[in-house]
Amino acid sequence: MKRARPNDLGLCLCLCLEKFFREYLPALRGMSLHTIRSYRDALVLFLRFVSNDSSRRLEDLGLEAFTAEHVTCFLTFLEVERHNGIDTRNAWLAALHTFARFLASESPERLAEFQRVLDLPFKRGGRCASMEYLETVEVETLLRQIDRSTEVGRRDYALFALMLNTGARVQEVLDLKLRDVRTEPPYQVRLHGKGGKVRLCPIWASTAAPLRALAQTTSTDATNDRAMFANRRGGKLTRFGARYLLNKYIAAATATASTVQEKRIHPHSLRHTTAICLLKAGVDFATISQWLGHATLNTTMKYARADRDLKRQALTQVFPEALAPPAVGGAKVGVDVIEWLKRL
Repeated sequence: MKRARPNDLGLCLCLCLEKFFREYLPALRGMSLHTIRSYRDALVLFLRFVSNDSSRRLEDLGLEAFTAEHVTCFLTFLEVERHNGIDTRNAWLAALHTFARFLASESPERLAEFQRVLDLPFKRGGRCASMEYLETVEVETLLRQIDRSTEVGRRDYALFALMLNTGARVQEVLDLKLRDVRTEPPYQVRLHGKGGKVRLCPIWASTAAPLRALAQTTSTDATNDRAMFANRRGGKLTRFGARYLLNKYIAAATATASTVQEKRIHPHSLRHTTAICLLKAGVDFATISQWLGHATLNTTMKYARADRDLKRQALTQVFPEALAPPAVGGAKVGVDVIEWLKRL
């Protein structure tokens, strides 16, 4: 059989990626947009890792790059270099497993290699690590790092204030459009969660104020379909962008709050922060479950253990004061495809 040239393999991987995300996941597997985006993030990072690890350009990667050896090295990279926990490691392995099953049906001649990827086991011990979240003083320190005298700073402040207020998943917040946000009484946002479920979440007046100011910066000819949180190019802010911004402000906060440096804070940590604060404020589990958009109470109950561990710590208030206004399709598996995946 004639051996495929590198460019042929690259084109094949490109076509497989497009079919995987356009047809297989949404139509055949019926996965939600949130799950599809999670799989996208896993594959984008995996391809970049393989490119760097093998000193090859992204556009030169083909199906031969998807091997058990590369996946194993990638999983080690997640834990050692990125300091991801076991749950994150297992979640991203699940995404790669799904892609391997798809590739096995598309390229059966490589079935043996894809089966080796599927044989890679999940790591035991997930969900045993402590849940990372911010204390009230750490939340205040984080938000003080944002320069609200600039347009970008006002956007960033509104973003993280809203995430802390609602406890919403980062993608739920980034998917918000102007029409989903009510900045007049009763203040609330309409969140589109997993499985297409929609929920209304109340927000404080101190959260509505920066959101209102952010919305007013929109040009008069814009429609309510405009993304609430836009990047510098006018497109919707991505999960990668939100994580980058949080990391930047967390790094700045460590100068005055050394305890933050000891924690591995990521966007989902803000969701944990909201849940713990609601729990400590005496809000019942059923209400917290609805607030966070959990499918079952079992998911919400994981916060009970964190509460028992911290009952010795006094909490006099949640943290709304911290949010108050200040006193004063391409043919290469390269950049084009990565950008396309990020726009999903």
